[in-house]
Amino acid sequence: MGITALIPDMTIGQLLNEAAARWGEIWDPKATRTTLLLLCPRKERKLMELHGDMVDHGQPVVSVFHRPRAEAHLLEEQGLDPRMASFQFVNIATADMGPWMQQLVNNEGWLRSTVALSPTPFSVGLPSQRAFESVQTICFRHPSLPSIERYFLPYPVDSMPGKCFVSLPRKAAAEMARQQAEVLGVGRLEKPATSGPKTSEQKTDEKPAEPTADEPAEPESMAEAPVEAVSPKTKEKPPADVPLPPIEKQPESAKMEEETVPLPSIEAGDVAAVEDKVPEESKEVELPEVVEETVEISEMETELRAFFQELIDAGVEPAAFMDDPRWEDISERAIAEGLETWPILLQMTAMA
Repeated sequence: MGITALIPDMTIGQLLNEAAARWGEIWDPKATRTTLLLLCPRKERKLMELHGDMVDHGQPVVSVFHRPRAEAHLLEEQGLDPRMASFQFVNIATADMGPWMQQLVNNEGWLRSTVALSPTPFSVGLPSQRAFESVQTICFRHPSLPSIERYFLPYPVDSMPGKCFVSLPRKAAAEMARQQAEVLGVGRLEKPATSGPKTSEQKTDEKPAEPTADEPAEPESMAEAPVEAVSPKTKEKPPADVPLPPIEKQPESAKMEEETVPLPSIEAGDVAAVEDKVPEESKEVELPEVVEETVEISEMETELRAFFQELIDAGVEPAAFMDDPRWEDISERAIAEGLETWPILLQMTAMA
């Protein structure tokens, strides 16, 4: 589950630029993100503000609400009364879009479409606005609201000022999202640096190993000798005339332990007697029979897996699966049967 916070007088673009400094290790700068338009009934706005508290997601989710005023008649011309709906723009990581919308689509029947975000015509007479290019974005709406083809804004989505709602994930969910993003191809994990040759600074910091009992330290005469008098060969091989230390006499008990004790010979009759004493149970152990359980797969799941496998065999990146024209029909039918598509996609891409 996430934790939702309110940040006033802010834009989505400003928060994304400050994300690394604000949220540190839970922010993945390599995760691909998208902006959704959500249309909900006006009375359910408070639930949408805190929607992140009920959803497991891996990356911070930033959202802002927009209320059409002078441009409201442009929506009425499309058959939508703006006083009956709330319009929320949600900037979210692609890997989190499925969990974020799953409950709304499965339980409440939200519908998916595509909407063009266009600049408000200057003829409307807004006090401040600026021109920008129209963009297509994914739109999810409550089934009680009619669909629209175009939504008008005075500024681009990332530059819309207002109250920003930020849903921050738990650390465990953030790590899981990074792993899912790596599998789906929508982001990469930072791999730790491999251990290479040590630098001169690392070598300087290391303390020299102290001599052990098996390796006696160098004589004091050599340690005190000047550096010029000791050649590399002298360090590698000691002089031939250095006397070896005397061998200490071992006590009689140690000598007795070192002497080899011959094992008694075993005759053939004794071997047979030993084998007869071995219990029958230890000679042959029957392993329990393993029964394989068969898992039934529905026709919808079979069709979905075949669709994923076809795209995987064709070399299509998992992040581009939703661009396939067949995806919308297959996903809607899978949702209608209560079949979750994201776990299946994660499993198949991980195996591939």
